[in-house]
Amino acid sequence: MGNTVAREDFEWVYTDQPHADRRKEILAKHPEIKALMKPDYNLIWVVVLMVLAQLTAFYLVKDLDWKWVVFWAYVFGSCISHSMTLAIHEISHNSAFGNSKAMWNRWFGIFANLPLGLPYSISFKRYHMDHHRYLGGDGIDVDIPTNFEGWFFCTRFRKFIWIVLQPFFYAIRPLCINPKPITRLEIINLMAQLIFDVAVYYLWGVKSMFYMLAGSVLGLGLHPISGHFIAEHYMFLKGHETYSYYGPLNLLTFNVGYHNEHHDFPNIPGKSLPLVKKIAAEYYDNLPQYNSWIKVLYDFVMDDTISPYSRMKRQLKGEVKQD
Repeated sequence: MGNTVAREDFEWVYTDQPHADRRKEILAKHPEIKALMKPDYNLIWVVVLMVLAQLTAFYLVKDLDWKWVVFWAYVFGSCISHSMTLAIHEISHNSAFGNSKAMWNRWFGIFANLPLGLPYSISFKRYHMDHHRYLGGDGIDVDIPTNFEGWFFCTRFRKFIWIVLQPFFYAIRPLCINPKPITRLEIINLMAQLIFDVAVYYLWGVKSMFYMLAGSVLGLGLHPISGHFIAEHYMFLKGHETYSYYGPLNLLTFNVGYHNEHHDFPNIPGKSLPLVKKIAAEYYDNLPQYNSWIKVLYDFVMDDTISPYSRMKRQLKGEVKQD
Protein backbone atom coordinates (compact mmCIF):
# COMPACT_ATOMS: atom_id res chain seq x y z
CA MET A 1 0.00 0.00 0.00
CA GLY A 2 2.80 2.40 0.84
CA ASN A 3 5.18 1.51 -1.98
CA THR A 4 6.70 4.56 -3.63
CA VAL A 5 6.96 4.69 -7.41
CA ALA A 6 10.39 4.93 -8.98
CA ARG A 7 9.82 7.86 -11.39
CA GLU A 8 10.90 11.28 -10.09
CA ASP A 9 10.28 13.47 -13.14
CA PHE A 10 8.47 13.54 -16.46
CA GLU A 11 9.88 11.83 -19.55
CA TRP A 12 11.38 14.80 -21.38
CA VAL A 13 11.55 14.32 -25.15
CA TYR A 14 13.14 16.49 -27.82
CA THR A 15 11.19 15.31 -30.85
CA ASP A 16 7.91 16.57 -32.29
CA GLN A 17 4.70 14.72 -31.53
CA PRO A 18 4.15 11.82 -33.96
CA HIS A 19 0.64 12.67 -35.09
CA ALA A 20 1.30 15.30 -37.76
CA ASP A 21 3.80 13.14 -39.65
CA ARG A 22 1.58 10.06 -39.45
CA ARG A 23 -1.39 12.10 -40.71
CA LYS A 24 0.61 13.15 -43.80
CA GLU A 25 1.70 9.58 -44.48
CA ILE A 26 -1.80 8.17 -44.12
CA LEU A 27 -3.41 10.84 -46.31
CA ALA A 28 -0.79 10.26 -49.02
CA LYS A 29 -1.56 6.53 -48.98
CA HIS A 30 -5.32 6.72 -48.25
CA PRO A 31 -6.68 10.02 -49.62
CA GLU A 32 -10.22 8.64 -49.28
CA ILE A 33 -9.99 9.45 -45.57
CA LYS A 34 -10.54 13.12 -46.48
CA ALA A 35 -14.17 12.23 -47.21
CA LEU A 36 -14.64 11.58 -43.46
CA MET A 37 -13.73 15.19 -42.59
CA LYS A 38 -17.30 16.45 -42.28
CA PRO A 39 -19.76 17.22 -39.47
CA ASP A 40 -21.72 14.51 -37.67
CA TYR A 41 -25.24 15.99 -37.63
CA ASN A 42 -26.51 13.01 -35.61
CA LEU A 43 -24.46 14.40 -32.73
CA ILE A 44 -26.98 17.25 -32.42
CA TRP A 45 -29.90 14.92 -31.78
CA VAL A 46 -27.93 12.65 -29.46
CA VAL A 47 -26.97 15.64 -27.29
CA VAL A 48 -30.54 16.95 -27.23
CA LEU A 49 -31.78 13.52 -26.11
CA MET A 50 -29.09 13.34 -23.41
CA VAL A 51 -30.12 16.75 -22.04
CA LEU A 52 -33.77 15.64 -22.02
CA ALA A 53 -32.80 12.39 -20.26
CA GLN A 54 -31.07 14.32 -17.49
CA LEU A 55 -33.98 16.76 -17.14
CA THR A 56 -36.28 13.76 -16.73
CA ALA A 57 -33.91 12.30 -14.13
CA PHE A 58 -33.85 15.61 -12.21
CA TYR A 59 -37.62 15.38 -11.94
CA LEU A 60 -37.70 11.69 -11.01
CA VAL A 61 -35.15 11.92 -8.16
CA LYS A 62 -36.64 14.97 -6.43
CA ASP A 63 -38.73 12.94 -3.97
CA LEU A 64 -36.53 9.84 -3.56
CA ASP A 65 -34.77 8.87 -0.33
CA TRP A 66 -31.24 10.21 -0.19
CA LYS A 67 -29.70 6.74 -0.53
CA TRP A 68 -31.46 6.32 -3.87
CA VAL A 69 -30.48 9.80 -5.01
CA VAL A 70 -26.83 8.87 -4.39
CA PHE A 71 -27.31 5.48 -6.04
CA TRP A 72 -28.82 6.90 -9.23
CA ALA A 73 -26.32 9.76 -9.31
CA TYR A 74 -23.52 7.20 -9.57
CA VAL A 75 -25.20 4.48 -11.64
CA PHE A 76 -26.99 6.66 -14.20
CA GLY A 77 -26.19 10.35 -13.73
CA SER A 78 -22.44 9.85 -13.72
CA CYS A 79 -22.53 7.95 -17.02
CA ILE A 80 -24.65 10.61 -18.73
CA SER A 81 -22.52 13.42 -17.30
CA HIS A 82 -19.21 11.90 -18.35
CA SER A 83 -20.65 11.04 -21.74
CA MET A 84 -21.79 14.66 -22.08
CA THR A 85 -18.27 15.95 -21.39
CA LEU A 86 -17.15 13.84 -24.33
CA ALA A 87 -19.99 15.19 -26.45
CA ILE A 88 -18.65 18.65 -25.54
CA HIS A 89 -15.23 17.38 -26.62
CA GLU A 90 -16.73 16.51 -30.00
CA ILE A 91 -18.44 19.90 -30.21
CA SER A 92 -15.14 21.65 -29.38
CA HIS A 93 -13.81 20.18 -32.64
CA ASN A 94 -16.81 21.70 -34.48
CA SER A 95 -18.18 18.22 -35.16
CA ALA A 96 -21.83 19.22 -34.65
CA PHE A 97 -22.21 22.02 -37.22
CA GLY A 98 -18.88 22.07 -39.02
CA ASN A 99 -16.02 24.58 -39.15
CA SER A 100 -18.04 27.02 -41.25
CA LYS A 101 -20.45 27.52 -38.33
CA ALA A 102 -17.95 27.71 -35.48
CA MET A 103 -20.15 29.92 -33.29
CA TRP A 104 -23.08 27.54 -33.66
CA ASN A 105 -20.84 24.91 -32.09
CA ARG A 106 -19.92 27.26 -29.23
CA TRP A 107 -23.58 28.00 -28.43
CA PHE A 108 -24.46 24.32 -28.72
CA GLY A 109 -21.60 23.48 -26.35
CA ILE A 110 -23.07 25.87 -23.76
CA PHE A 111 -26.43 24.09 -24.16
CA ALA A 112 -24.81 20.65 -23.79
CA ASN A 113 -23.04 21.93 -20.66
CA LEU A 114 -26.28 22.69 -18.78
CA PRO A 115 -26.99 19.28 -17.15
CA LEU A 116 -23.40 19.10 -15.82
CA GLY A 117 -24.11 21.88 -13.33
CA LEU A 118 -20.70 23.56 -13.66
CA PRO A 119 -19.56 25.83 -16.55
CA TYR A 120 -17.04 23.94 -18.63
CA SER A 121 -17.60 23.97 -22.37
CA ILE A 122 -16.00 27.24 -23.52
CA SER A 123 -12.91 26.97 -21.31
CA PHE A 124 -12.43 23.34 -22.33
CA LYS A 125 -12.43 24.33 -26.00
CA ARG A 126 -9.67 26.91 -25.45
CA TYR A 127 -7.37 24.56 -23.58
CA HIS A 128 -8.13 21.45 -25.62
CA MET A 129 -6.95 23.07 -28.83
CA ASP A 130 -3.60 23.70 -27.12
CA HIS A 131 -3.47 20.02 -26.17
CA HIS A 132 -3.71 19.04 -29.83
CA ARG A 133 -1.31 21.65 -31.22
CA TYR A 134 1.29 21.35 -28.46
CA LEU A 135 0.91 17.83 -27.05
CA GLY A 136 3.04 17.60 -23.92
CA GLY A 137 4.13 21.23 -24.24
CA ASP A 138 5.61 22.48 -20.98
CA GLY A 139 3.48 25.29 -19.56
CA ILE A 140 0.92 24.99 -22.37
CA ASP A 141 -0.70 21.54 -22.35
CA VAL A 142 -2.78 21.46 -19.15
CA ASP A 143 -3.51 17.75 -19.66
CA ILE A 144 -0.02 17.25 -18.19
CA PRO A 145 -0.10 16.99 -14.36
CA THR A 146 1.68 19.56 -12.22
CA ASN A 147 4.99 18.76 -10.56
CA PHE A 148 3.14 18.63 -7.24
CA GLU A 149 0.85 15.86 -8.53
CA GLY A 150 3.80 13.83 -9.74
CA TRP A 151 5.74 14.35 -6.52
CA PHE A 152 2.93 13.80 -4.00
CA PHE A 153 0.80 11.05 -5.57
CA CYS A 154 3.63 8.55 -5.50
CA THR A 155 2.18 5.59 -3.56
CA ARG A 156 -0.61 3.18 -4.42
CA PHE A 157 -2.99 4.74 -1.90
CA ARG A 158 -2.20 8.29 -3.02
CA LYS A 159 -2.60 7.35 -6.69
CA PHE A 160 -6.03 5.95 -5.83
CA ILE A 161 -6.96 9.26 -4.17
CA TRP A 162 -5.61 11.12 -7.22
CA ILE A 163 -8.03 9.17 -9.45
CA VAL A 164 -10.94 10.00 -7.11
CA LEU A 165 -9.98 13.70 -7.27
CA GLN A 166 -9.51 13.88 -11.05
CA PRO A 167 -12.31 16.47 -11.50
CA PHE A 168 -10.63 18.79 -9.01
CA PHE A 169 -7.22 18.56 -10.69
CA TYR A 170 -8.64 19.08 -14.18
CA ALA A 171 -10.44 22.20 -12.91
CA ILE A 172 -7.53 23.71 -11.00
CA ARG A 173 -4.61 22.71 -13.26
CA PRO A 174 -5.17 25.38 -15.97
CA LEU A 175 -5.00 28.09 -13.30
CA CYS A 176 -1.64 26.75 -12.11
CA ILE A 177 -0.03 25.88 -15.46
CA ASN A 178 -1.44 28.23 -18.08
CA PRO A 179 -3.94 30.83 -16.81
CA LYS A 180 -5.73 32.75 -19.57
CA PRO A 181 -7.80 35.95 -19.45
CA ILE A 182 -11.54 35.29 -19.20
CA THR A 183 -13.45 35.78 -22.45
CA ARG A 184 -16.97 37.05 -23.13
CA LEU A 185 -18.10 33.55 -24.11
CA GLU A 186 -16.83 32.13 -20.83
CA ILE A 187 -18.87 34.72 -18.94
CA ILE A 188 -21.94 33.79 -21.01
CA ASN A 189 -21.25 30.10 -20.29
CA LEU A 190 -21.09 30.92 -16.56
CA MET A 191 -24.26 33.04 -16.52
CA ALA A 192 -26.26 30.49 -18.53
CA GLN A 193 -25.14 27.77 -16.13
CA LEU A 194 -26.06 29.80 -13.03
CA ILE A 195 -29.53 30.55 -14.42
CA PHE A 196 -30.04 26.86 -15.24
CA ASP A 197 -28.84 25.72 -11.80
CA VAL A 198 -31.13 28.19 -10.01
CA ALA A 199 -34.03 26.97 -12.16
CA VAL A 200 -33.32 23.32 -11.26
CA TYR A 201 -33.21 24.19 -7.55
CA TYR A 202 -36.37 26.32 -7.75
CA LEU A 203 -38.36 23.71 -9.71
CA TRP A 204 -37.21 20.46 -8.09
CA GLY A 205 -35.18 21.23 -4.98
CA VAL A 206 -31.93 20.22 -3.35
CA LYS A 207 -32.02 16.51 -4.25
CA SER A 208 -32.12 17.26 -7.96
CA MET A 209 -29.25 19.73 -7.52
CA PHE A 210 -27.25 17.12 -5.62
CA TYR A 211 -27.96 14.48 -8.26
CA MET A 212 -26.73 16.83 -11.01
CA LEU A 213 -23.52 17.93 -9.29
CA ALA A 214 -22.71 14.57 -7.70
CA GLY A 215 -23.19 12.80 -11.01
CA SER A 216 -20.67 15.12 -12.67
CA VAL A 217 -18.07 14.76 -9.91
CA LEU A 218 -18.50 10.99 -9.50
CA GLY A 219 -18.54 10.38 -13.24
CA LEU A 220 -15.21 12.12 -13.72
CA GLY A 221 -13.55 10.50 -10.69
CA LEU A 222 -13.58 6.85 -9.63
CA HIS A 223 -15.61 5.53 -12.54
CA PRO A 224 -14.93 2.99 -15.31
CA ILE A 225 -15.25 5.64 -18.02
CA SER A 226 -12.59 7.74 -16.27
CA GLY A 227 -10.04 5.18 -17.32
CA HIS A 228 -9.76 7.14 -20.55
CA PHE A 229 -8.02 10.02 -18.73
CA ILE A 230 -5.09 7.73 -17.98
CA ALA A 231 -5.33 5.42 -20.99
CA GLU A 232 -4.92 8.22 -23.53
CA HIS A 233 -1.41 9.50 -22.82
CA TYR A 234 0.14 7.97 -19.68
CA MET A 235 3.27 6.11 -20.64
CA PHE A 236 2.78 2.46 -19.71
CA LEU A 237 5.27 1.59 -22.44
CA LYS A 238 8.38 3.72 -22.80
CA GLY A 239 8.46 5.67 -26.04
CA HIS A 240 4.72 5.51 -26.70
CA GLU A 241 2.86 8.77 -26.11
CA THR A 242 -0.71 8.09 -27.19
CA TYR A 243 -2.75 4.91 -26.77
CA SER A 244 -6.07 3.76 -28.19
CA TYR A 245 -8.80 1.78 -26.45
CA TYR A 246 -11.07 -0.47 -28.52
CA GLY A 247 -13.50 -1.73 -25.86
CA PRO A 248 -17.29 -1.42 -25.53
CA LEU A 249 -17.30 1.84 -23.54
CA ASN A 250 -16.59 3.66 -26.80
CA LEU A 251 -20.36 3.36 -27.34
CA LEU A 252 -20.90 5.78 -24.43
CA THR A 253 -17.99 8.09 -25.17
CA PHE A 254 -18.28 9.05 -28.84
CA ASN A 255 -15.31 6.78 -29.65
CA VAL A 256 -12.84 8.85 -27.64
CA GLY A 257 -10.99 5.58 -27.09
CA TYR A 258 -9.78 5.75 -30.70
CA HIS A 259 -7.23 8.22 -29.45
CA ASN A 260 -4.33 7.74 -31.84
CA GLU A 261 -6.84 8.08 -34.65
CA HIS A 262 -8.32 11.19 -33.02
CA HIS A 263 -4.97 12.96 -32.60
CA ASP A 264 -4.01 12.04 -36.16
CA PHE A 265 -7.32 13.39 -37.50
CA PRO A 266 -8.90 15.78 -34.96
CA ASN A 267 -11.27 17.12 -37.63
CA ILE A 268 -12.93 13.72 -38.14
CA PRO A 269 -15.91 13.13 -35.79
CA GLY A 270 -15.73 10.26 -33.33
CA LYS A 271 -18.42 8.37 -35.24
CA SER A 272 -16.01 7.90 -38.16
CA LEU A 273 -12.82 7.05 -36.25
CA PRO A 274 -13.40 3.26 -36.48
CA LEU A 275 -13.42 3.73 -40.27
CA VAL A 276 -10.08 5.53 -40.07
CA LYS A 277 -8.65 2.55 -38.19
CA LYS A 278 -10.13 0.13 -40.72
CA ILE A 279 -8.85 2.03 -43.76
CA ALA A 280 -5.36 2.62 -42.34
CA ALA A 281 -5.12 -0.60 -40.32
CA GLU A 282 -1.42 -1.04 -41.10
CA TYR A 283 -0.70 2.13 -39.09
CA TYR A 284 -2.83 1.33 -36.03
CA ASP A 285 -3.09 -2.42 -35.51
CA ASN A 286 0.42 -2.78 -34.15
CA LEU A 287 0.38 0.26 -31.85
CA PRO A 288 -0.04 -0.37 -28.09
CA GLN A 289 -3.75 -0.51 -27.27
CA TYR A 290 -6.21 -1.30 -24.49
CA ASN A 291 -9.45 -3.25 -24.26
CA SER A 292 -10.38 -2.38 -20.65
CA TRP A 293 -10.36 1.03 -18.98
CA ILE A 294 -11.00 -0.63 -15.61
CA LYS A 295 -7.76 -2.60 -16.03
CA VAL A 296 -5.96 0.66 -16.92
CA LEU A 297 -7.13 2.20 -13.63
CA TYR A 298 -6.10 -0.92 -11.68
CA ASP A 299 -2.68 -1.12 -13.34
CA PHE A 300 -2.06 2.60 -12.79
CA VAL A 301 -2.63 2.22 -9.05
CA MET A 302 -0.82 -1.10 -8.59
CA ASP A 303 2.18 -0.64 -10.90
CA ASP A 304 4.88 1.00 -8.79
CA THR A 305 6.69 2.30 -11.87
CA ILE A 306 3.68 4.37 -13.05
CA SER A 307 2.56 7.71 -11.58
CA PRO A 308 1.30 11.14 -12.68
CA TYR A 309 4.92 11.71 -13.78
CA SER A 310 4.50 9.02 -16.47
CA ARG A 311 3.96 11.51 -19.28
CA MET A 312 6.08 12.75 -22.17
CA LYS A 313 6.85 16.43 -21.89
CA ARG A 314 8.37 18.90 -24.39
CA GLN A 315 10.10 22.25 -24.15
CA LEU A 316 8.39 24.14 -26.97
CA LYS A 317 10.43 26.19 -29.41
CA GLY A 318 9.42 29.07 -31.66
CA GLU A 319 6.15 31.00 -31.61
CA VAL A 320 3.28 29.48 -29.63
CA LYS A 321 -0.26 30.46 -30.70
CA GLN A 322 -3.05 29.85 -28.20
CA ASP A 323 -6.81 30.40 -28.28
